[in-house]
Amino acid sequence: MSGEGERAVGLRERKKAKTRAAIQHHALRLFREQGYERTTIEQIADAAEVSESTFYRYFPTKEDVVLWDQFDPLLIEAFAAQPAELTPIQAMRGAFRAVFEALTPEEWDEQRKRFELEMAVPELRAAVADQLIGSVGVAAQAIGDRVGRPANDFAVRTVAGAVIGVMLPMFLILQEDPDADWVALADAAFALLEEGLPLG
Repeated sequence: MSGEGERAVGLRERKKAKTRAAIQHHALRLFREQGYERTTIEQIADAAEVSESTFYRYFPTKEDVVLWDQFDPLLIEAFAAQPAELTPIQAMRGAFRAVFEALTPEEWDEQRKRFELEMAVPELRAAVADQLIGSVGVAAQAIGDRVGRPANDFAVRTVAGAVIGVMLPMFLILQEDPDADWVALADAAFALLEEGLPLG
């Protein structure tokens, strides 16, 4: 692909990312103002100044507009970029730190609001649990690639499950204290995992 073609693709991708983010931003605002159940896709599309068909191109359901985030591909990219001598858990710890420390205050605020909504609406909370199961598969693929083993290898899946598992208590803490430091919590969770989860 020529340099001009690559620039055109890059521009399209940036426009798509901007549109997706705008739709989610307006959806979260409307959900806070009038409630998740009472907010319609038509209202979200109007607020974001897009058609309903455009909304559906980005988000198949109203639930998806809350659940979507950009972190999985960023984390996988950051994980792959970690030094080869690190263990998978050390590399995942570094990837989380790299991705989340790069967020702006505005992005943090948006993520906190999204998380609060996910925890407050029962159907979204259940969907988050399903999403975490899917995240085990994503993590297993990345870990397997790093160590040269298949993603369905039992040990690889177990490590992936442990990585996702140590994140769960963080969600509980964030429910109790929405202003808690996400990066510090994730880093502390990975530190415990590296140490073998000692309690003594």
